Amino acid sequence: MSKVSIIIPCKNAAEFLYETLLSIRNQSFIDWECILVDDHSTDSSLEVFNEFAAEDARFQSFKNTGVGVIHALQCGYKHSTSTIITRMDADDLMPVNKLSNLLKALEEKGTGHVATGKVKYFDALGEGFKNYERWLNKLIDENSHRAHLYKECVIASPNWMLYRKDFERIGAFDSAVYPEDYELVFRMFSGGLKVAAVNEVTHLWRDHEQRASRVSPLYAANTFLPLKLSWFLKLNRDETKKLILLGAGKKGKAIAKELKRLGMEFIWQTNNPKKIGHFIYEVEVHLYIYLKKQKQCS
Repeated sequence: MSKVSIIIPCKNAAEFLYETLLSIRNQSFIDWECILVDDHSTDSSLEVFNEFAAEDARFQSFKNTGVGVIHALQCGYKHSTSTIITRMDADDLMPVNKLSNLLKALEEKGTGHVATGKVKYFDALGEGFKNYERWLNKLIDENSHRAHLYKECVIASPNWMLYRKDFERIGAFDSAVYPEDYELVFRMFSGGLKVAAVNEVTHLWRDHEQRASRVSPLYAANTFLPLKLSWFLKLNRDETKKLILLGAGKKGKAIAKELKRLGMEFIWQTNNPKKIGHFIYEVEVHLYIYLKKQKQCS
């Protein structure tokens, strides 16, 4: 039984997979198993992987019996055997000391922690991804992940490491909610996990035009607000206080619509004079100063 299980969901990644697997095989830490789950690829992904598996028994492949990333992750986890779990994407690269650095941080802190480090994009196609890189790395410097949980996903999906018992305690890959990476991070913090931060780059992130975060509707912006709202209501909602929604722009309206769908009452405020006093979704929009008149608000 290996010490670390690396789980890779894979769909049509043959163009990049050889480099990915080579970066895993070249890790300074060697006590691992790499489990690739092929999600109905129509290219030569599985053939590329099997070349590595033929030479190194630490590489194992399975076919996804379901469809999509979540089912692939569930399949990979079912076949994993290690006491420590991590995820990898089929188009990214591991710095040579990724596993050793994450493992050292995790073992030093012990159970109840998730290890993560800095990221670096390569072949980046847009400034937005570079901004995300800088923001994630700043969180490592400040160890401020929990404080920024609702801004964006604070731990990169292929850049974490957990003890198996902690992973199972928070539900492993059992959730069917997308975006699955962000949802898992919410469960990490809901489960009381603390960050064991590594002040080095532990993941090399490849950006390309067919990356799932660019092309899949499962990772579109409109999937993030409902996820954030649902977890806010679970983690931070104080039922003894009135719920205040600030802002009546595009995002404010999207949140208001979701709150209405959930049947939740809220006070809506804005500083936009064109919307003050109007009813949107049958809710009156007030001047934001109205907040000061509320004694008990959240």
